[in-house]
Amino acid sequence: MRDSGLSHGGFYKHFESKNELLIASLSQAFREMSERLAEAAEQSQPGTAWKAIVTAYLSPEHCDHTECGCPLAALAPELARADKAMKAQVLGELTKYRARILPFMPGRRTVDRERAFFVIYSTMVGAIAIARILPDPETRAAVLASTRDFLLDSF
Repeated sequence: MRDSGLSHGGFYKHFESKNELLIASLSQAFREMSERLAEAAEQSQPGTAWKAIVTAYLSPEHCDHTECGCPLAALAPELARADKAMKAQVLGELTKYRARILPFMPGRRTVDRERAFFVIYSTMVGAIAIARILPDPETRAAVLASTRDFLLDSF
């Protein structure tokens, strides 16, 4: 709070708790990420929207910029330690994110697109998380490229 120039009292005028601040931050991060991915999808050729999402998500730029990337790729281990009430709120944000991305996923039926979303998204989050801990840029790029290629060939 001191670094931001606010007092504890100023913080609590805006947020009732640290958890409320976290959820507000997650909501904003999910919204920004889903809009970037949806924009990539909307600018793609017909029938390739989900491929544009995979390519954008698994890009070196996304991997290298944790501060403006996917919140789950950055925070999943921490969020896993949250209490049940906080996890319910995180699920709410993830549900909004999924709703924004779902129309672009492969599959004719909603159930197929939902399955594809969770498989694709979970794979991408894991790949970004692993790539970010690797010190060598070439190895990071190889993890991203092999995951991207696998997903693009799998659906």
